[in-house]
Amino acid sequence: MKVDVGLLDSLAACLDDAALAQVDAAVERIVAAKERGGAVMVVTGSGPNIHEGVTTLIATLMNAGIIDAVATSSAVIAHEMGGALDKVKRCPGEPLGLSADLLPRGGEFELSLMSDAMLEAVQSYMPLDLELMDKLRVAEGKTIIKAAGNLGYPMGLYLERLSEEILALARATGRPFEMIAGCGADARTMIGAGARRGLPVMVTIPQLVGGGVIGLNIGDSISIRERAARLARVLDESSVIIESAVALTQEVHDGPFELHTGHGLWSAWMGHYAYSLKGKTLIRIDLDPALDQVCRAEKTDGGVQRAIAEGLPKTKLFKVPFRMEMSGFARHEGSIPIIGDIGVVWPLIAHRVASRLGITLDFMSYPQDTDAGKAMREYIVSEIAPLDRAQMVDAARSMTGLD
Repeated sequence: MKVDVGLLDSLAACLDDAALAQVDAAVERIVAAKERGGAVMVVTGSGPNIHEGVTTLIATLMNAGIIDAVATSSAVIAHEMGGALDKVKRCPGEPLGLSADLLPRGGEFELSLMSDAMLEAVQSYMPLDLELMDKLRVAEGKTIIKAAGNLGYPMGLYLERLSEEILALARATGRPFEMIAGCGADARTMIGAGARRGLPVMVTIPQLVGGGVIGLNIGDSISIRERAARLARVLDESSVIIESAVALTQEVHDGPFELHTGHGLWSAWMGHYAYSLKGKTLIRIDLDPALDQVCRAEKTDGGVQRAIAEGLPKTKLFKVPFRMEMSGFARHEGSIPIIGDIGVVWPLIAHRVASRLGITLDFMSYPQDTDAGKAMREYIVSEIAPLDRAQMVDAARSMTGLD
């Protein structure tokens, strides 16, 4: 999906003046950081970032040298192992002979629609219920695009089983699961771009619980303490941190080693590693106007910091639903809240930053509900391939010095 400047101009009209001003401010901070050699990090959630093509755009920005690190969820890792988005045929499960106790709410079961080559690779790795697949092919159902793998058969089951092998390779090489998986992933995924360019792509501790067994194996690949330290060092090295449709980021950006708004005091007190967010830029793309309200209150009279200093409950003070991540974000002097749809905001930021830096992007995301967004999703399904196991194993062998 190429850059369509006219479409991007029309997207800008979807944002109000305040949001556009914040987009401009974010672009200025990102460009300034890159021009002085600083690093830009992204912290993403799962669902919307996958469906809006944002994770694919982030991978493009990684390959272009604009984004230098990513923190994300185990669900995103699972989906990128399957190629980000795929097509499935969704059918009622009980008429196929499946137990209702196994089926999710709605009673539907999904057939992964994959290439013959991919199906052959899966079949060579594990036994398949070919009779069930034949029944699914002829059954009444609906074909949809969704986040790859997950509950689709056989891709979802294949990725979960493959994750056990990835865990073994991660432990054997002393690397995180995400790095090993990235060695076999498509270069147009975040984990694939990270592995090829030597850029960190890590699952945050609050986001370890997605992706089924894959999430468990990601969590088991390195200790919680090592994961926290690795994430902290990446945050420490970043000048700009962009949060995209993600919750619980207070436990990420001001976590156990952070001094400015977080809980790193005692670590530093004892002479252990600590870092500070002071002087950095925090950009958050969010649909909740309460975030902007709380940020304005803090910048006007220091309301959030005062509440903390006096031990007051912030929810009652501001009379808005006060999500945990609002606290550190609102108190940080370099925070920029952008209230808008990530499907609209991300392409605007990406295009404007790339243009300012003289970089041509070979992919652009668009909102999934637009014609361009629908074409984008079809492109991702057809062009971005699932993880190549043989390529991953070869890379792991070289890490252990067996080649």
